Amino acid sequence: MCMSFGCNAAGVTGCRIIESPRERLIAILTNSFTPCNGRLPILIAILTMFFAGNSSFLAPFLLLLVILFSFFVTLMVSKLLSQTVLRGMPSSFILELPPYRCPQVGKILIRSLLDRTVFVLLRAVMVAAPAGLLIWLLSHIFVNDQSLLQLLAWLLNPLATPFGMDGVILLAFLLGWPANEIVIPLMLMMYLSNTSMVEMDNYTALYSILTAHGWTWSTAAAFLLFSLFHWPCSTTCLTIKKETGSMAWTILAVVLPTFTGLLLCFFLHQSLSLLGLA
Repeated sequence: MCMSFGCNAAGVTGCRIIESPRERLIAILTNSFTPCNGRLPILIAILTMFFAGNSSFLAPFLLLLVILFSFFVTLMVSKLLSQTVLRGMPSSFILELPPYRCPQVGKILIRSLLDRTVFVLLRAVMVAAPAGLLIWLLSHIFVNDQSLLQLLAWLLNPLATPFGMDGVILLAFLLGWPANEIVIPLMLMMYLSNTSMVEMDNYTALYSILTAHGWTWSTAAAFLLFSLFHWPCSTTCLTIKKETGSMAWTILAVVLPTFTGLLLCFFLHQSLSLLGLA
């Protein structure tokens, strides 16, 4: 879980140290419940703009609560897995200290470069290049003065509404599968009808754009939940496939956080609607 704050793919690779195959699989399947460094800036931005106000103390406190909530959900889902599809006798945790040896710096650097850097980058490129081409085509092909990107967002609106979101948000998450960092730039690209992704560091301007397109604090809350719990990025999915050697477990690792996120968003939105707060 701690490694996943940097990258979920690294967290999946780190599960190799768990001796029990059953518990290693539980750790892999729940790995993406921990927000990586691609999602943390999104969480910080939304919490600051919609919930923290002008308080410099409230934003980090709320972020801590969000992270603790992700830990709680991870433990609950792990418990559920251990009692259903991965039932079995729990094993004791053994931490064995290796014998002390003089470190072989060259070997360590080469192995680290090949195993942890080059392979991960290659997996990212395998999906990022086709995804980049797809986004470019969708934003540059127009039908009746609307890009295919905007038309798809409009078609997804009825599907996203019961979860407190809109079609733009859902499409941004779908197209953001290669990397979570591009979710907000994709949203801005669709909201502003641009043909290229938009980066915006100014929270005031970003807040104005989002609220002008119908965002409220309930929309922000649903976005937060779905950002926290949705399918792993492409690199993490490829790493899960490599570590488990199974497409079935990889699909479950995608379905599990997505179902959890949609369920929480649906429950939140419907509850707020019943109370007249949405």
